[in-house]
Amino acid sequence: MGTLLSSHGFSLFLLWTFTLYGLCLSFSPIDNYLINSGASLDSVVDNRRFISDSSNSPDSHLSSGRTFSLCAGTLLPGLPQIYHTARVFNSPSKYVFNVKDPGTHMVRLHFHRFNSSRLDLGNSRFHVLVNGLVALTNFSGGDLVNPKVIEYLLCVNSEKVEIRFVPAKKSNFAFVNAIEVISAPKDLVLETAQYVNGDKIEEFQGLNKQAFETMYRVTVGGPKVTPFNDSLWRTWIPDDEYLKSSEGSNKVYFGGRIKYQDGGASREVGPDNVYDSARLIRSKNASIPNVNLTWEFPVSEDYKYLVRMHFCDIASISLGLLYFNVYVNEHLAYKDLDLSDVTNYMLASPFYADFVVDAGRSGVITVSVGPSSKSMGYTVDAILNGVEIMKMNNSVYSLDGKVPAELIMKCWPRRTLGILLPLIAFACLLLSLSAIVHRRKSNAELFPWSKLPTDIHDISPKQAKLQLSNIVT
Repeated sequence: MGTLLSSHGFSLFLLWTFTLYGLCLSFSPIDNYLINSGASLDSVVDNRRFISDSSNSPDSHLSSGRTFSLCAGTLLPGLPQIYHTARVFNSPSKYVFNVKDPGTHMVRLHFHRFNSSRLDLGNSRFHVLVNGLVALTNFSGGDLVNPKVIEYLLCVNSEKVEIRFVPAKKSNFAFVNAIEVISAPKDLVLETAQYVNGDKIEEFQGLNKQAFETMYRVTVGGPKVTPFNDSLWRTWIPDDEYLKSSEGSNKVYFGGRIKYQDGGASREVGPDNVYDSARLIRSKNASIPNVNLTWEFPVSEDYKYLVRMHFCDIASISLGLLYFNVYVNEHLAYKDLDLSDVTNYMLASPFYADFVVDAGRSGVITVSVGPSSKSMGYTVDAILNGVEIMKMNNSVYSLDGKVPAELIMKCWPRRTLGILLPLIAFACLLLSLSAIVHRRKSNAELFPWSKLPTDIHDISPKQAKLQLSNIVT
């Protein structure tokens, strides 16, 4: 009996030790701003405190004149408190956050068009700028049912992060429910990636200087991963709706420990709950299956995308047995991938590969894994654990359209100066009109009139406004 109690006590001690060890190793960002917009009180979501942005709060970070708070008319059960209030903007407004840790930052914007008798959030239409990046244009806040969280990653070398909300027209308004600004781990976005340019593979430099919008974050073969189970508070959704065909695939789950290594994928790159499940192709006899597993992701045209694929050999019975090919947009991106080799010959050790691709006019990005010429019978012949797809900024530093931030701000109608100044100007014009006419008559022969050039090729605020009005949200 004494031995049984000792074993039980020792097991509890180990559990407590590993829990404490995991907490000590969890990521703690230096810049960590969580804002509960429009709320008078703070709110806790997934053990994280979102601070009220009310004027009475010393941590509001709000810089604006014409704003007001809005509360939901009906509280939906199970919905976090941050989606029950909103900050509404009638004119261009901004939040300002001081930066202590330069480098890649994650910015998350939370939107929920809840019902309110005071204002219909469905009538909103606005643009969002983040440190000069055009993040959203003509946005209306998503749908009425589910909250929408939009995540951006951008390189911040300045002392501040400024998030601007700009109503599309003077008759429109903007809103937001919550904001996150978090300094990211240094290994989250590296400097280089492989550029898949048709059948050519080239090196893409300066990846960590780009801005990104997360379009898809998918765990393959496993259940949904919530922010509570991710050290960067991300959500990973199951892959089922993106898998083109499940024929020839098997799901696998791993109950052991994921072995993270220095220089490889960290927990911040991908959590245990992503790497401990996968889909795979397995040969049950000496013949190699003639099949690929393919996933399809709809995307916007005319942008480059970062495709990050996560791998972890949780299925092989021994090292050196798994070889397979990786395809992006049906082009061979990685030939004869040997997970044993890239993980320093350790099973259950995670690895990821970054590829940059052009969406082109197809509007779809595909990723595939399948057997290679080195695959063997009676073994695993391909595996995939997770996929992330991120849109990259275009040449005018925008993730939503071709109008730069400067012209978006110029398109905003300026506030009227009142009636006094126009009257004074008109009076001065009348007083000087006769003198001007007289002077022109007397000097016409000495100073002949010539037309000024008008062939200006740069985009004008009027053209920018026209482009913005034509964008389909």
